[in-house]
Amino acid sequence: MTVVSDSFQSTAWPARAVIREVGLRDGLQSIRTIVPTDRKKAWIRAAHAAGQREIEVGSFVPARLLPQLADTAELVEFARTLPGLFVSVLVPNLRGAENAIASGADLMIVPLSASHAHSLANLRKTPDDVVAEVARIRAARDAAGAKTLIEGGVGTAFGCTLQGRVDPAEVLRLMQALLDAGADRVSLADTVGYADPRMVRDLFERAFDIAGDRLWCGHFHDTRGLGLANVLAALQTGVTRFDACLAGIGGCPHAPGASGNVTTEDLAYMLASMGMETGIDIYALLALRAQVAAWLEGETLQGTLWRAGLPKTLTTSIDRAMV
Repeated sequence: MTVVSDSFQSTAWPARAVIREVGLRDGLQSIRTIVPTDRKKAWIRAAHAAGQREIEVGSFVPARLLPQLADTAELVEFARTLPGLFVSVLVPNLRGAENAIASGADLMIVPLSASHAHSLANLRKTPDDVVAEVARIRAARDAAGAKTLIEGGVGTAFGCTLQGRVDPAEVLRLMQALLDAGADRVSLADTVGYADPRMVRDLFERAFDIAGDRLWCGHFHDTRGLGLANVLAALQTGVTRFDACLAGIGGCPHAPGASGNVTTEDLAYMLASMGMETGIDIYALLALRAQVAAWLEGETLQGTLWRAGLPKTLTTSIDRAMV
């Protein structure tokens, strides 16, 4: 006989959740196709029209390293014209942060790998080097009188393909260090898809004890098919904001065989089915997915909702979630 835990049955699910679209950055940087700027603008415009209000539009990195993201400043300028859209970018260092501040982005995400090996391979810095960089970024932001928020994103929080186990105590130490260095918000990421729901619940509960409402977001990859299950576990701890990529693109170069990030449309469907408001028109989101899929012909896309469609029994839940 299957037994459903009392904790699951008694969970007070949040009334509303936010999906931050990161496909234009995390997704596009992981594939070979270079999407023209006008199509990226069309993507942002359509996502906004579908009800998405938080979009990571790119990253301020050298164009020679990631030509897919060379137009980030132009995309920030365009996205800021759309009413109510909260525009974020990823920045790997002070130079990128200065560009983000100049662009007027609402939020800049500074990635930190809790895995020492992954940090050196990915950023050529130790985790504590990144903490020191966040302090410099905070000083530059404040000196400029800018309102751009700083989010410290702690990646490889549940393990690493290069290092193996990552001690949760080290993850929490680095999270506290980011806050002490001046980050306004922090988030946790399962960069290589090692997490399971129990790991997620345990770590996020401990993270809440440190960061409180400054614990901003959960970022999960679906490498081993547990992306949505891990979102569910994080929801049980009180997290209400999650990164996701349209069509499930994205990943990590140090995670061989990775299938991509949690799929935006599948996540939107799950939240709506559970009765949570997202503000997202899933029909419009699926139409956008079809458009983007045509632009990414030949690339490997993920997700299941586009193939199976919405169940007829969920019309009321879907409509309520669009509010």
